[in-house]
Amino acid sequence: MNGAQVLRVSRNLFRGHRTIAAALRDAAPGDVVSIPAGEYRENLCLSTPVTLRAAHGPGSVVLRPAATGPALTVAVTDCTVVGFEIHGADPASVAVAVPAGAGLALTDCAVLGGRVEATATTEPDDDEHGPGPDAAALVLTRVQIANATGTALALSGTVRVRTEDTVVRDIDGTGVSLSGSAVLRAARLRVTATTGSGLHLHGHSRALLTECRVSDPARMGLSVEDAAVVKAVESHLNGAGAAAIQVRGTGKVSLADCRLTAPAASGVVVRDGARLAAVGCSIVDAGANSLMATGTATAELVDCRLVGSRFSAVHLTDDVVVRLVDCRVRGSAEHGIHAIGSARAELVESTVADITMTGLYVRGDAGLSARGCRIVDTEIGVRVDSPVGVELDGCVVQRPGRTGVDVGDGGAARLQDTRVVFAGTAGIVVDSGGQARIDGGTIEDSAGSALVVWTGARPEVSGLRVFRPAKNGIFVAGDAGGVFDSCDVTGAGFPAVHCGPRADPVFRDCRITDCAEDLGTDDGARPVFERCVVHDVATSSMPTSPVPGPPPTVPATAAAGAVVPSAASSEPDPPDEHLDDVLAELDRLVGLDRVKSDVAAMVKLMQTVRLRQEAGLPAPPLSRHLVFAGNPGTGKTTVARLYGRLLKALGLLRRGHLVEVDRSSLVGEYIGHTGPRTAAEFRRAIGGVLFIDEAYSLVPTFGGNDFGTEAIATLVKLMEDHRDEVVVIAAGYPDEMTRFVAANPGLASRFTRTMRFADYDASELVSIVEYQAELHRYQLTGAARDGLERFFAQLPRGEGFGNGRLARQTFQEMTERQAQRVAELADPAAADLVGLNADDLPQCPVPA
Repeated sequence: MNGAQVLRVSRNLFRGHRTIAAALRDAAPGDVVSIPAGEYRENLCLSTPVTLRAAHGPGSVVLRPAATGPALTVAVTDCTVVGFEIHGADPASVAVAVPAGAGLALTDCAVLGGRVEATATTEPDDDEHGPGPDAAALVLTRVQIANATGTALALSGTVRVRTEDTVVRDIDGTGVSLSGSAVLRAARLRVTATTGSGLHLHGHSRALLTECRVSDPARMGLSVEDAAVVKAVESHLNGAGAAAIQVRGTGKVSLADCRLTAPAASGVVVRDGARLAAVGCSIVDAGANSLMATGTATAELVDCRLVGSRFSAVHLTDDVVVRLVDCRVRGSAEHGIHAIGSARAELVESTVADITMTGLYVRGDAGLSARGCRIVDTEIGVRVDSPVGVELDGCVVQRPGRTGVDVGDGGAARLQDTRVVFAGTAGIVVDSGGQARIDGGTIEDSAGSALVVWTGARPEVSGLRVFRPAKNGIFVAGDAGGVFDSCDVTGAGFPAVHCGPRADPVFRDCRITDCAEDLGTDDGARPVFERCVVHDVATSSMPTSPVPGPPPTVPATAAAGAVVPSAASSEPDPPDEHLDDVLAELDRLVGLDRVKSDVAAMVKLMQTVRLRQEAGLPAPPLSRHLVFAGNPGTGKTTVARLYGRLLKALGLLRRGHLVEVDRSSLVGEYIGHTGPRTAAEFRRAIGGVLFIDEAYSLVPTFGGNDFGTEAIATLVKLMEDHRDEVVVIAAGYPDEMTRFVAANPGLASRFTRTMRFADYDASELVSIVEYQAELHRYQLTGAARDGLERFFAQLPRGEGFGNGRLARQTFQEMTERQAQRVAELADPAAADLVGLNADDLPQCPVPA
């Protein structure tokens, strides 16, 4: 400000003002008051916009109140205090007060033994246009607030607060409290050791938390009530004494790339009509549930990890609706997903693994659908005790200790193209009173019977293939029935089909192969067989039709330690494709220029190798195994799938299919478990590509013994024994993959080529959205495209950046916003239904 002067405080009568208050009385707007080191007992009121500065640096000026009331009160806007240590009269008192109409910036200050309070009781007429003239403003930069009682930072009414690098610690109560329509924007805020919650929001307050950390609160890390809204990005809540996050009322919490670790209770609790959205987050070592939702709450988790919980990982009740996309749920002491009441759950491309009890458990009137999911290493894979039931589409249930899918009395299940592999007892059980429809899919290597239909049950089964059950392929108990169309049973240890007393199932167009006996019946059984065929069965009593053509190729039972094609590889080979068509599909992928060039070079090399072989010349040494190094969402899995198809088109692989695994698929829990598990997954990939995601997780970070090294040793041997039958691709973060390859000399000699997948730039992400739009018959306007590119360009690119996955999620959000917009039109035109415009762009990274 022009004409601003510096006023000095000095204990010397002839050199300046004797007190800070005296200097303030003479200060004009914009002046700076310089205060020498020392302790000052004054109750200051800033009624002129000035700057108070500690002349000798932060902490050199100690301000204590001379009487009751705050040590510092601000009555006007544009006030600044730098380098002060400010004390309250007592820990429960207000040390710094910012009332309505005032504004203060605290920089390099400490507030000890009292709270900072900003209060504006007058609400603005229209909050969408910002705070009214009576709002309060507070900016905290490198500030410490400690040893307060009640609340350390109390914000209420139309208060706008921004904090950077601020610490709140050792609070007998709540760290930060927001009420009314207060707004907090916090970057790198640290809240530590509170006897209440770390942050508490209610009313219509809002907060944006970026790179913040809440540690060791005695209650919740973050408590959100009423209609409050919080968005947290790259933040960490650790060691909460209750839930890490609780959302109630109609509150809304959005999390991106956040970590919730070691809460004493649940990771996130969503109650009443609250909403939760989480992307790229992890909830680790919860003392109760990783996620609990009740009431009419809704939650969507995308690309999240829920690891380690003492109760069920996800517990849903009442009328909640929860969606998990590309999530990993692991290490629950009870169930993986437990839905009761009238809850609804949807799982897409997610993994539920290492669960003590049931992977997916649905009862009451709850319903669950799962598409493309894996349920691995549970006691029971899926348990259904709800008439609304479960729908599984393209899922895999692997290594359940007992039953793969258990449809209880009164339960209902629909299974589409679902695999149950290595069940400890039965593969699928339909209990008395249970209803099931099974279309396609397989049951492989169950230790008991593959499909058990209990008394009174009558499932509809079509296209199911059963391989190598230790007991019956299909067991139909007394008084049970059902219709079985086009089903196959191969390699059963007991009669392929067993029918109990008065059982009356109907079998149409079914095939029994490579079994000691095809049919076992009890007295009174009345099975019906129509157009069924039997091949290579020692004892046959099943009424059959002539076999129409040669018998199917069936894998032999695996000898100890041997690797033979599994049921997956006994399927008909995929249709032949022309090499140019597959290369053209690769070329159409967005970005990945270096990867495309590397693949094209390898194709030319392998074509030359093939020509030399056909000419009777020895082939040069060539390793087809690859390392894919890149961040998540950069297209590694997509390219791996195309690579397998390219090798099939070149005639170098028989099937070219992709089998995707990770550490949980390969590594066992006890000695002697890992080798067979790894061999089983390798067996599935015979004739195609074994894709090991996060391969570096097989290598102990700090050395020492780990079952992952056994998996690596098994893989190295199998790669040598089947060098021409399987291609292995190891994928993961670039830095970590170097450690993986160096872990074993056999890996270094086999993985000699690394393809590096770069992150997508903003224009490439826009192209991915445009591709999705074209695929789903939407059109982006020019303004939408330009705004979208700006949106992607401004996003932080941390370790959890989603790349292509982020682009697909952004497209989905745009279609949802467009649907809400179009629904409000009285008579939408065709262009309205397909157009995505600037109004449909994702929200800016600020609280909604």
